[in-house]
Amino acid sequence: MDNVVKLTDESGCEVFFEFLDLISWKGDEFVILLPVGSEDGEVTILRLENDNGETESYISVEDEDTLMTVFSLFKDRWKSEFDFADE
Repeated sequence: MDNVVKLTDESGCEVFFEFLDLISWKGDEFVILLPVGSEDGEVTILRLENDNGETESYISVEDEDTLMTVFSLFKDRWKSEFDFADE
């Protein structure tokens, strides 16, 4: 897969994700990732933080409203490609 990214978690462990999309909302960018090997299909949403164009960091999103809005934008964009389960 060309769209697999490797991130390092807080414990120093490498975790692999399939990159699904980049969503812009309210001046921020959010990556939509699917853990490689995930059977439940639950995505991870992280905010992209760019350090003057040199280093990218991915920050957890704590605000539930932001998560739901970004996920709704993702679902709307990809509704013809993915079968989303009803919440």
